[in-house]
Amino acid sequence: MNGKITTFFEDKGFGFITDENGENRYFHVIKVQNPELIKKNALVTFEPTNNTKGPSAYAVKVQAASKYITIANERIKISSIKSFNTFTKEVPVKAEVDKENTVLSVGLLMNRIRPQPQTATETLRMLSITTFQNATHVFSEHEIDIDETVQALKTL
Repeated sequence: MNGKITTFFEDKGFGFITDENGENRYFHVIKVQNPELIKKNALVTFEPTNNTKGPSAYAVKVQAASKYITIANERIKISSIKSFNTFTKEVPVKAEVDKENTVLSVGLLMNRIRPQPQTATETLRMLSITTFQNATHVFSEHEIDIDETVQALKTL
């Protein structure tokens, strides 16, 4: 089962894991395979069980934090992120062609070649990430959840 460490009392050697069902489970450091990685919000895998006081976990394994973050199939090294910010951008709304009901003609093709009048625009939220190597990665709200990604970046 998967979970996340929500509380750990280092001086007492125990803590609590919230499992994938939202249930809090007790664990003791002697039941952890790699206790040196225990920290709050660390992801873990474990075997669920119950003791006299309620749900607990044993065979706990703390997952090592990744050195990379993947955003919309872009893999970015966490230590190379220099800055990130959000902004808005006006982009043209793409008009869809009804291929089923369209009769192609020379006139239609010529209208596609001629400059088109100003089209409608929409405002998109964007996220820009700059690395120490001066590479800039830009993502739109159509690709990612901007708020969720910014939250994840703030916790790094």
